[in-house]
Amino acid sequence: MFSFSTFFSFNKSKSERKIKRFIINRFGYRPKNLYFFIQAVTHKSLSYSSISETSNERLEFLGDSILDAIVAEFVFNRFPNDDEGELTKIKSKLVSRKTLSLIAEEMELRQIIRYQKGRTINLNTLEGNAFEAIIGAIYLDGGYDSAKKTINNSVFKNYLDLNRILEEEIDFKSKLYIWSQKNQFKLDFLVLSEENNGSNWIYSVLTIINDIHYGRGIGSSKKMAEQAASKETLELIGEL
Repeated sequence: MFSFSTFFSFNKSKSERKIKRFIINRFGYRPKNLYFFIQAVTHKSLSYSSISETSNERLEFLGDSILDAIVAEFVFNRFPNDDEGELTKIKSKLVSRKTLSLIAEEMELRQIIRYQKGRTINLNTLEGNAFEAIIGAIYLDGGYDSAKKTINNSVFKNYLDLNRILEEEIDFKSKLYIWSQKNQFKLDFLVLSEENNGSNWIYSVLTIINDIHYGRGIGSSKKMAEQAASKETLELIGEL
């Protein structure tokens, strides 16, 4: 005789199998204790509605720390000639909320996120948080090396366009500043002119490196003019 308890038990086991397959296929990791991963994809909205559910917030905290260490090592090895400032910028971009949400979206992580339907919830935010929580679950279930292998061999290789991320992260002025620091050059920006045509300001800026004039830039703000001047300078010195 079919009962409601049998029905709910069947649905629960079906959901658990889906989560397990997802972790194996997307993260390249085979869970040993599935409880960690069920918790990792459980949003607090569901835990509020049921005392038997535990949200992924603690695992998210853990995963954030583990991910930070793994990415720091990845960046350190991937960019052996870059200084601390540039490494910090790259790492910050790779572990940013925007990047993690994009990775989670590419993975289609929302397929397995457990949350209370009918509520106004930003699924992109849920995906990014669940991604970190899953990294925390992998760490608890298999250790640091398993989490590291997952990030390097599955996540970064399949779901991250590193070149695009770097292009977005390092703006021209920052890149020129890092290059100047690396070579122990003095970098200055000189405002050549500030003009107001009645509705807009127009700034003209000159880049000076070790008292030598380089690129010039024009923009509607000093920041934009400095970016334009930095870009021209990077082109002149062969760094772009």
